[in-house]
Amino acid sequence: MVAKPIIIDCDPGADDAIALFLALAFPEQLHVLGVTTVAGNVPLSLTQKNARCLCELAGRDDVPVYAGCPRPLLRPLTTAEDVHGRTGLDGISLPEPQMPLQTQHAVDFLIETLLQATEAITLATLGPLTNIAVAIIKQPAICQHIQEIVMMGGAVTQGNITPSAEFNLYVDPHAAHVVATAGVPLTMMSLDLTHQAIATPERLNAIHAINSPISDAILGLLNHYGAYDMQRYGFAGSPLHDPCVIAYLLQPDLFTSRRAYVAIETSSELTMGRTVVDWWYVTNQQPNTNVVETIEAEAFYQLLTQAIANLSR
Repeated sequence: MVAKPIIIDCDPGADDAIALFLALAFPEQLHVLGVTTVAGNVPLSLTQKNARCLCELAGRDDVPVYAGCPRPLLRPLTTAEDVHGRTGLDGISLPEPQMPLQTQHAVDFLIETLLQATEAITLATLGPLTNIAVAIIKQPAICQHIQEIVMMGGAVTQGNITPSAEFNLYVDPHAAHVVATAGVPLTMMSLDLTHQAIATPERLNAIHAINSPISDAILGLLNHYGAYDMQRYGFAGSPLHDPCVIAYLLQPDLFTSRRAYVAIETSSELTMGRTVVDWWYVTNQQPNTNVVETIEAEAFYQLLTQAIANLSR
């Protein structure tokens, strides 16, 4: 098996952290060419630092980390310290990273890597889409070298930052519009999907049993991060949004999906960042997105537990 080349664009963030661990645990399946960071859950100064800390904790300081855009294209930055904490990784304490932050800007890394690629590269996007949109605007030719963009973002039904919008796309809806209209194959992991991937106490027991720095970090993060969603939604645990993207790349058979036309609202303050999903072709637009609908949650948590075990050896 030849490992799939991917770039992870993220804004760590508790669930970004778990997604990074999942991606880095299976190098025979996923070749992580780099991690690009964007402002989102917390400002860029923290997302780039957190990404380096997490790569080091996973024993993968060979994966380069790049800092990208510090703010959305047009709107002021909205962050989520109320969910992820002041550092973005509240619930754990990690030492200052020793691996360097790459000097190249994340957008330029994306462009250079994609243009020089001998095979198409998959982009796993876990935060606002600012870096990806700026790269597409700056050099549209990169679209020919993108195998697929697998995005955590959007909501078919209810949002989480507003009644209509999911956080990542609300933060930079104009960037999401650029990506959705770029003609690149796009797979969307919405809240409707990720809210099926609940970290119940039973599922966390299997992670706790590993008893390693990685498992301890995940449990610490979820102890803080999970409290918000458990209180708001009455869930038995936290939904793991971003790891669904990586699980899809590792085991797509755990998911079901169908194609639809998806548009991003950029005009109305009431519904800013809304993903308008045309299930029934009422707009007469051709489908542009593979909308993931279901996940086999037990198998997903088995995959995650195996990843933690791999990193803990």
